Amino acid sequence: MGTQKIKSNRSASKRFKLKPSGKLKRIKGNKHHGNVHKAQSRIRRLKESGTVDGKKAKSLRKVISS
Repeated sequence: MGTQKIKSNRSASKRFKLKPSGKLKRIKGNKHHGNVHKAQSRIRRLKESGTVDGKKAKSLRKVISS
């Protein structure tokens, strides 16, 4: 029996995008509700996208691109 292809994780592929440089782009959490007590500068910072680093990125890349 041959090797099987890993199924791509659809939820992960919707949450993370692979950039041309090979890095994974992600959206920061904790900004959708309950923002009354948060500072405007913090909410602005949470709007920016972030990247995934390290071993987590390596495993996510396998799941997304398969």
